[in-house]
Amino acid sequence: MSFSHKSVLLAEAVDFLKAAGSSGVFVDATLGLGGHSGEILRRLAPQGRLIGLDCDDRNLREAAEKLKGYGNFRAIKANFRDLDAVLQNEGIEKIDGILYDLGVSSAHFDDAARGFSFSKEAPLDMRLDPGAALTAYDVVNSYKRPDLERVIRDYGEEYKYKKIADFIINRRPIETTSKLAEITALAKRGMKEKIDPATRVFQAIRIEVNDELGALKESLEKAVGMLQSGGVIAVISFHSLEDRIVKKYFALEASDCVCENKRMPCTCGHVKRINLLTKKALIPGDAETAENPRARSAKLRAAVKI
Repeated sequence: MSFSHKSVLLAEAVDFLKAAGSSGVFVDATLGLGGHSGEILRRLAPQGRLIGLDCDDRNLREAAEKLKGYGNFRAIKANFRDLDAVLQNEGIEKIDGILYDLGVSSAHFDDAARGFSFSKEAPLDMRLDPGAALTAYDVVNSYKRPDLERVIRDYGEEYKYKKIADFIINRRPIETTSKLAEITALAKRGMKEKIDPATRVFQAIRIEVNDELGALKESLEKAVGMLQSGGVIAVISFHSLEDRIVKKYFALEASDCVCENKRMPCTCGHVKRINLLTKKALIPGDAETAENPRARSAKLRAAVKI
């Protein structure tokens, strides 16, 4: 089965990488179906080299087929939290640019069997890497109350987390996406929201299953450390939790001092490593969101290594 996916903020993201030059080593940390990678290769080829990372076998196959005409491209199965180990294995010590397109692609939501969508009947899975051990079924059916509440509260930013966790625990075992969505709707019955009652709960469980935020924090630190002077990092995020991590990390690395009391002489020893290329996050224009409604929540932040 073949899937399609519209790459968000495509030209804007590649424009930032282009500023790093056209003859270096670039990384697409979230290869997906190869949309951003294809544009990087078209605009930076033939001089540059591109490494694409993804933990989903299907994505790797489809992207490799799509980009097979480029001899300077290599697709590797890996989580971007292992960026340093992957590049070292390729004999790469420094990179000139890296792009992240975070979250779950349209292809994942459209593939009912993967269990990412509450609107499609499927087993509770939600693994970005189908070979990973933890599944959504495990989280929903085996997590103790405090852990389940933490996941729904922290990763879903859901203020009815206690009631939802209670409804889930009292109705175990829950085996399918539709059943989980039904139970979430019951827990939030009578509440008026602009989004489906299951949206935040499914997001929370997916983030937990794939440790998305932990992986992002690890990878950002490694990426900045491996950038050449003048190298560029660009990150596209789709919800506030991701964007908050990127914004906070960029602000830290763009600061001369992190002392709590700025009036005192600096004693923290912090070294500024990047300059921001986006003081405020870039967002898609009206034309892009009209053509691709899933782009409406996207934010792009970029920085250059000093």
